[in-house]
Amino acid sequence: MDWQALALSLRLGLFTVLLLLPPAILLGRWLAVTSWRGKPFIEALVVLPLVLPPTVLGFYLLAAMGPHSPVGQLWTQLFGQGLAFSFPGILAASILVNIPFAVQPAQRAFEAVGQDLRHAAATCGLSPLASFRQIELPLAAPGILTGAVLAFAHTLGEFGVVLMVGGAIPGETKTLALSIYDRVQALDNAAAASMSALLLAISLTAVALTFALSRKRPNVGA
Repeated sequence: MDWQALALSLRLGLFTVLLLLPPAILLGRWLAVTSWRGKPFIEALVVLPLVLPPTVLGFYLLAAMGPHSPVGQLWTQLFGQGLAFSFPGILAASILVNIPFAVQPAQRAFEAVGQDLRHAAATCGLSPLASFRQIELPLAAPGILTGAVLAFAHTLGEFGVVLMVGGAIPGETKTLALSIYDRVQALDNAAAASMSALLLAISLTAVALTFALSRKRPNVGA
């Protein structure tokens, strides 16, 4: 068992969810209530990581983070090291890849709240921010939680984009999925099987937990 790769994968998944969830909630809520003409284009951009091949997405991300790109040069000036082939690089890639997994469930959850409830909250004197915090957010919590767990589980199994952006540097960018691939290439099927079983168990538990928690009705305060 490659415990170092497992720890790095869990850290990557945790940081991905923590950094992605706040903007995903705001974007999902905005998409749920907006009638802007350009909404379909934004929704298409959100879904794009799902339909693009990982090699294509990884190539563009690698080009955007490379040492000759504006982002890569700025990162090097600020932190003294390159963005590509580093943990911050694969973290940035993981956040972008997981946007649809976090945003879409949040959007559907906020759409289910309905405009009538928002209008009723305004009639009761609640400000838009108070209505969001006290009514919309608790009602949308199951969908938001679903997105968080899906993004976490997907991060653990992400392979193509992480490989292209980060390579497989032990302790830095070599995740459990990459370690499994290395073990298969080395014909070490026993190690690959044990790591695959662990990854399967973690992912299955995470998704099952999502379904269990999503059935709990939140208490909404006025």
